Order: sequence, then structure tokens, then C-alpha cells
Amino acid sequence: MMKREKRTSAPAIEVRLLREGIVESIHQVQATVCDGKGRVLAVAGNAESSSFIRSALKPFQALAVTTTGTLERYKLNDRDLAIICSSHQGTVEQVRQVFNILWRSDVDPSALQCPIPEGKQSRLQYNCSGKHAGMLAVCQQRQWPLNNYLNFNHPVQELVLSLVAELMRMPGQELIRAHDDCGALTYFVQLGQMARLYALLASGENLGMERIVRAMTHHPTMVAGEGAFDTELMRMSEGELVSKAGAEGVQCIGRIGEGLGMAIKVMDGTKRAKNAVAIHLLRQMGWITPALAETLAEKFMKLSNFKRLEVVGELSML
Repeated sequence: MMKREKRTSAPAIEVRLLREGIVESIHQVQATVCDGKGRVLAVAGNAESSSFIRSALKPFQALAVTTTGTLERYKLNDRDLAIICSSHQGTVEQVRQVFNILWRSDVDPSALQCPIPEGKQSRLQYNCSGKHAGMLAVCQQRQWPLNNYLNFNHPVQELVLSLVAELMRMPGQELIRAHDDCGALTYFVQLGQMARLYALLASGENLGMERIVRAMTHHPTMVAGEGAFDTELMRMSEGELVSKAGAEGVQCIGRIGEGLGMAIKVMDGTKRAKNAVAIHLLRQMGWITPALAETLAEKFMKLSNFKRLEVVGELSML
């Protein structure tokens, strides 16, 4: 008798842009909730569809800092760790925090290989500069070369690969990698695998990841910035959720202490749609209160006096 496989797909979610109540645009969205063992608990779309995780990988790239003694060697604090996990806005406060990492690890800012943002003067202002500074600090601590730290086969990239592969319980050579816009590597993984990573991040079972979660939730302004979705969600949920966005419509959230993770992918890559779906699904799952959902919706779903977002559909519980 053939064994019946557990269903990992269900109807996708739609996000509609309404202009004075009339539908102007529609975005298709997939989402998955998993536990730390990778079991799919709820799905919209296909949990096995793949996408680049983009900047939602940053908390796991930061494991290279927490597992090598780099934090202790250079006396880095939780604010430093939060900016390492960040996609920041390039504010003076954030740029100073990135500089602090390089200064303490005795690395010149010229070693950064992320781009200079358009209209800016320094690589320190690029939204991924914290991640790059963290990688350089690890290289300095391990006495690895600084000039080619973004190469596929550089020891710091191989270290990150081994740490992520261990979490996913799969051989590192099976993970597909490509350069992100900042020049560092990102991974092409299934939506369910993204959700599982965030379930593990939020579980509290790993000391390195627990330190990362504490840094992100205690210093949410470092992770993104005033008015950004990740910052506002972590601040308003008061330490119950850890949240990290990625480009091209990726959003990942972990339910702290419960070992549950949610991953969202907007198929056309639209940022506004992922925020709307996240609010809708967090309310459905009971991860935020209706009152908090209303507050977030007012901020991220009401786009102007004439435009708002509407979410149609929900997660199918398995």
C-alpha cells in the first residue's frame, strides 16, 4: 500500500491594492509555518517552492560571529550584534555602530566590499555594512585574508555554509549559493526551509542563536530603523517575535520560545505586499493581538487617503 505524503500546498494568498475601493493591482503570495523539525504546520501556496532567502539569512550569517569567540575577543556587545543582522537605513547612529565593530577588531573601513549607496560617500552607509563588518571581524580574529572575504571558497563563507547546513541537517554542497546585491552570498532554499530556520532561531535551544535573538529584539532600531516593519513589529510585540525581511518579497518571523517559524514570499517581489500578509497571518496564528494587528495595519496597509491593501485568503492548517 502506497504511503500518503503529507500535503504541503494549498491555495496562495492574494494581496489587492485598492484605490478608493476599486482593485488596481493583485499580488500572489506564498507562506509557510514550520516547527524546528521542519514539519509544515500551515501553508498557503507551496511550502516546497524555492527562492533566495536574501537578507533574511543575516541572523544565521551572524552565527559566524557568535560561535568563533569573535564577540568576546573584540568585546562586541548586543548593539553590535544587532547591526550585524541588520538591513539598516544608514543613519548616523547605525553607521557609528558598524564603525565600532571595525574599530574594535582593528579593521580599516576600506576593507568593506559592499557598495557605496547612491548619493552617499561611504560603504559604511550601505544597508548590509553591518553584516560585512561582522564577516571581517571573524576574518581578523581567525587571521583569514580580508581582501577576498566574499569569494565562494573563502573560509568565512565556508564557515557560514557549514553552520547553516548543520541547522538544516543537510550536506553543505547541496545548498545553492549566489551573490546578493551587496556582494555577500545568499542561499536558494525552499519556503519550508526558511520557516524551519526561523523556528530554530526562536527556539532558545542554541546559545549562539539565543544571543542573536536577544540582540535583535532588544535593539530593533539597529535591525532596520524607525518606521521599518521589522523594527516596529519587534518593538510592539515586546520580545515575542523576531523578524527579518529580505529583498524581493521575503519576510521571515520566529515565535520566540515556541520554536515556530513563518516564511513569506511575494511572487512578484513587492515589499508592500509582504508586510500586509505578515500582519494578516500573524493575527490568524494568534502571534499578535487583534489590537496590535490593527495598529500595524494602519501603518503598513493604509498607503494613503486613497489607497489601501486588502489580504484575501489564509493559511491552511495541516
